[in-house]
Amino acid sequence: MASPVRITFLGGLGEIGRNCACFELDGRIVLLDCGLMFPEADMLGVDLVLPDFTWLRENADRVDGCVLSHGHEDHVGALSYLLRDLSFPVYGSALSLGIARNRIEEAGVLDRTTLVPVEDGERRRIGPFEVEFIPVTHSVPDGFATAWHTPQGVILHSGDWKLDLTPVDGRTTDLARIGAIAATTGVRLLLSDSTNAEEEGHTRSERSIGHSLRSLFAAARGQRIITACFASHIHRIQQIADVAIAEGRKIATLGLSMKKNVRLARDLGRLHIPDDRVCDIADIGDVAPEALCVISTGSQGEPLSALARMAANENKWITVGPGDTVILSSHPIPGNETSVGKVIDGLHRLGADVVHSGIADVHVTGHAKAEELKTLLSVADPAWLVPVHGEYRHMIHHGRLAVSVGLREDDVVVCADGDVVELSDDGLAKVGEVPAGYLYVDGVVGDVGHGVLRDRRVLAEEGVVVVIVTVDVKTGEVIAGPEIVTHGWVHAPEAEDLLEEARRRVVGAIERSEDTDFDTLKRRIRKTLAAFVNERTRRKPMIVPVVMEA
Repeated sequence: MASPVRITFLGGLGEIGRNCACFELDGRIVLLDCGLMFPEADMLGVDLVLPDFTWLRENADRVDGCVLSHGHEDHVGALSYLLRDLSFPVYGSALSLGIARNRIEEAGVLDRTTLVPVEDGERRRIGPFEVEFIPVTHSVPDGFATAWHTPQGVILHSGDWKLDLTPVDGRTTDLARIGAIAATTGVRLLLSDSTNAEEEGHTRSERSIGHSLRSLFAAARGQRIITACFASHIHRIQQIADVAIAEGRKIATLGLSMKKNVRLARDLGRLHIPDDRVCDIADIGDVAPEALCVISTGSQGEPLSALARMAANENKWITVGPGDTVILSSHPIPGNETSVGKVIDGLHRLGADVVHSGIADVHVTGHAKAEELKTLLSVADPAWLVPVHGEYRHMIHHGRLAVSVGLREDDVVVCADGDVVELSDDGLAKVGEVPAGYLYVDGVVGDVGHGVLRDRRVLAEEGVVVVIVTVDVKTGEVIAGPEIVTHGWVHAPEAEDLLEEARRRVVGAIERSEDTDFDTLKRRIRKTLAAFVNERTRRKPMIVPVVMEA
């Protein structure tokens, strides 16, 4: 009887981001990706969202390493947080490791890991697994599908991928190798990217963006051109640079992550820009506007990004105005539409011409659409499918695609974050759950907690009422106050009668209390004032009683 393989999902199922899966065999664990998620609008003050690492911390001595499928933040961005508590080697392409290294180094935990580069087609022993790295095309270079050769057969994880027959770097998705595995040992289990499962047809080639950019640059001759895209989208940066150079322009990068990634990609030979066409952002004053192309971060409208500062007329290096053309070569991630819209509005107010994906073909997705997903399913011919990487509806649609090409409904297992599945001689089954909630990062704080977020929402929506009162601890008599301070509930100068009545209610609550214990008094004040506020204003602000001893 062969040893079973367990896979524990800590993130990436039912959401876009936080991708992290743990492969377990004979008591040893190897991670596949360790990513973060950017906060949603109601996560007030939160900078980043991480997987819940509780289960990994409890099993720290069993972790043998982490495999990176590619270099996007939703797959590598949480490593710097996990490495504070655990120590393990990280395997991936040189580019993926370089991108991950930036964050790990900034966090001061580089000494807790060893970065091990792997090549296309390489097969490497990691812990108890033989892991094979299969090239796939995505919106960042050097992405991998991974084939995990186990006693239970091959488990194939697609990574983030698409079929691009004319990629910018010529590196195509290696369907031939996947087909060879299917035809020999077979694929026992397929874990596959579901992001675009609802989208019919095929994705366009990344190279098609070059044609659009050439037209836009030609139309903007005589103007300064500012482009914005993801700093990790090296293929997009290459195409922007190629068109700019062909138009006789110099190139300057703006934004720390853009500068770092461009330098890294050039050093690794993944990005080709001649030295004489590169200009430091501090020196753009020496370049004629019509001879300049700036490549900036901020395509998602991030509040402190270079592009957002331009739109607010607060950028240190560039003042946007008439005569500027701004090209947003990206598409808003779900949830970022409002932020992107504000940036576009701000740029228009300053007089710039703005081109975005809503009005021009300036972006293509890096994720396979329905026909490509069916192609992979047909080539891999898996015994089982677990849809991954997507919102729940995406995974459901992926499962339906699998059934349409021949899998039985029982052969598709749709999971959620925290689920543990086991592949054994008897097949694939869910066998348990582990903690997999959100871990919120606020500044340098590791987890601000659900309670803090709940309080922030109350403060944002209902306001706060602070009651300050001094009480004789022996008699329970009110010595001073109560003073009521309010923010976001009512405007005090216009509501003096309401506040006076609130004071009387507080005094009455204290006088009726038989117990002068401060905790009891605080509870009574909070309950009494909350009832009064709701009764008179139909609102529920945060009530903060401050009781002082006379």
